[in-house]
Amino acid sequence: MAVSGANMMLVGDIGGTHARFATVDVSGSTPWRLQHRQDFEIELPSFEDALRRYMQQSGLASVPPAATIAVAGPVTAGQARLTNRDWLISEQALRRFGCEAALLINDFVALAFAVDTLGAADLRILGPQLTGLDDEPISFLGAGTGFGVSCLARYRDRMVPMATEGGHIGFAPSDEQEVAVWQQMSRRFGRVSVERILSGPGLEGLYQALEQVSGRQAPELSAAQIVANAGNGDAGCAAAVTMFCAIFGSVAGDFALAHGARGGVYIAGGIAQKIEQALARSSFRTRFESKGRLSPYVKAIPTTLILSGDAALLGAARAGVTLRAPPPDRR
Repeated sequence: MAVSGANMMLVGDIGGTHARFATVDVSGSTPWRLQHRQDFEIELPSFEDALRRYMQQSGLASVPPAATIAVAGPVTAGQARLTNRDWLISEQALRRFGCEAALLINDFVALAFAVDTLGAADLRILGPQLTGLDDEPISFLGAGTGFGVSCLARYRDRMVPMATEGGHIGFAPSDEQEVAVWQQMSRRFGRVSVERILSGPGLEGLYQALEQVSGRQAPELSAAQIVANAGNGDAGCAAAVTMFCAIFGSVAGDFALAHGARGGVYIAGGIAQKIEQALARSSFRTRFESKGRLSPYVKAIPTTLILSGDAALLGAARAGVTLRAPPPDRR
């Protein structure tokens, strides 16, 4: 089906290991429907190569007149270099490609824009069924190739999504075993950030560290293999997933405090979706609430897992409508 009309938008979600594209007709009412969706998990040399591959495989007759691309990294002056992939992405490159209006946003800012588009089937409650406070901030956290963090600041009738690099704050161990893991990872990496643990590569490093602490020589396993082995009863892999969930809960609670996120905390990212059942059974919520004198504060905050793989794409479309400047007047 060919794209036609000025209301068709190209949207993208670009991370360290994936490039997802689709189109959205933003002239209609929400919820919008994604069309021409393509997911690329293969290595491509550049963002422009990914765009060309998308046009070749999507069946589009022409480049949409507007584009909003969500990227896993900080955006500065319409340009971003991905944190976990050597790609430079710019609004200028999108305009050269044929999009008259172009916008880059952080991928977790896209999630903040998407929150009102998600239905019950897109979400899973982690912990007790609670209702977040209206007009209070919401936090978004996610583990994938890296660890993303954003905040939707809300005050009365005002809302401002804020991109952060919160995934790179320092990891704070909570018990002796986590201290031992921190020591192992500190010897390997120097500074140990949250992303060193709460990410796909982080789960791999966490597994290696736990095996070393236990005096065992660990095989080289991918994050996917660790998750699969944990589900099949492998004690070492299960221990890594268990600690991963516990640390995730502590970090989520810390960001709830930092953002004053009494509107709720949303968990996103491919890793959390893959360990959905383990996360729900784990000490995630207990560790989230374990904040000493501030425990009553965080106990009232709902924690929710985003199951939808379309959230960032739909959020990009909403951001494009909300923030994008109109195409230049070519008269």
